[in-house]
Amino acid sequence: MSVLWVDASSGASGDMLLGALVGAGVPVEVMQSAIDAVAPEPIALRVEAVRRGGLAATRVHVDVAESHHHRTWRDVRALLGDADLAVAVFQRLAVAEATVHGTTPDEVHFHEVGALDAIADVVGVCAGFAHLGATSVTVSPVAVGSGTIQAAHGTLPVPPPAVAELLRGVPSYAGDVPMELCTPTGAALLTTLATGWGPQPAMSVEEIGVGAGGRDPDGHANVVRLFVGGGFEAGSARTSTADTTGAGPLLLECNVDDLDPRVWPAVIAALLEAGASDAWLTPILMKKGRPAHTLSALVDGEHATGVRTAIFQQTSTIGLREQPLTKHALEREFASVDVGGQTISVKLARHDGTVVNAQPEYDDVAGAAAVLDRPVADVLAEATALARQFLIGTVL
Repeated sequence: MSVLWVDASSGASGDMLLGALVGAGVPVEVMQSAIDAVAPEPIALRVEAVRRGGLAATRVHVDVAESHHHRTWRDVRALLGDADLAVAVFQRLAVAEATVHGTTPDEVHFHEVGALDAIADVVGVCAGFAHLGATSVTVSPVAVGSGTIQAAHGTLPVPPPAVAELLRGVPSYAGDVPMELCTPTGAALLTTLATGWGPQPAMSVEEIGVGAGGRDPDGHANVVRLFVGGGFEAGSARTSTADTTGAGPLLLECNVDDLDPRVWPAVIAALLEAGASDAWLTPILMKKGRPAHTLSALVDGEHATGVRTAIFQQTSTIGLREQPLTKHALEREFASVDVGGQTISVKLARHDGTVVNAQPEYDDVAGAAAVLDRPVADVLAEATALARQFLIGTVL
């Protein structure tokens, strides 16, 4: 498992990320195989060593036959099949394009974004990151550029509307050159793959990949850098009160006002199955007085991608809020007590070596109550009283 840092201070695109992955040691065959599994027409990846702004870099060319087939999100989703991470990336693109063009995601015609080379970029990059087995992916603030570009709909400002929409809530800035630095594909990949945003985290760097864009403007290194390594903890030993690993917890949230409430228990179960350490609902009142719920999930970096995918698959939301958290967790262990011949587990929590909390496990309590034909409240009260023996200084 790896800790990754993506330096997007010079922008980002799909082909730049492909190059960074190859430069960091991901075999091009890994990405080619994933592309071959979904591509409707032949697509070939070709690797070239180049220089950008005086830096040695890797460029990955995506060679395809000329195609004028404009695919909708529905078309692309059918091609991708069960490639969940790639589906999540393209779903972000579809939602962003639908938002800026005032339509629905299923009716979006991707134009350049839906071309074969973009499908190759998304599928190849997702396969490369999966190959690295990242426990966390931190991305620097993203340089987006400035000025204008020519697109299918005419002259557009930089950042293009879809990029601006994709980077909502994400640290970004113009950068130092008047050109498009971040493409919609690059923005969708970064926002899907990232488990956090900021400078390089604490890590022991083992590989550095430098991925090149197609242009080499004067005074600007048109590259993405990918640092791959292992995380380490601050200090010689992990403390008992704080999570100090490089992959801190994340809080994922979305507001939903159009889901049948009978579905929520299955949604919560699916998020926990996908790796969330906790998931919960909060009733809220949205604009125009609409009742709704905020769905929240607490997850570590290793499982963030799976939980994001589960939220999009299990609910009707089309966007997520995400923020890193600092979590303070006590050391935990289990003991047991006996109630009427039934063993009930007790969760103990220690602070600086001292037991400060002792709670019977409710499932065990309910099971014992059923066997003993006693009210659950009575068994819980007896188990709680017995559990006090584990608290330091308690007199029984």
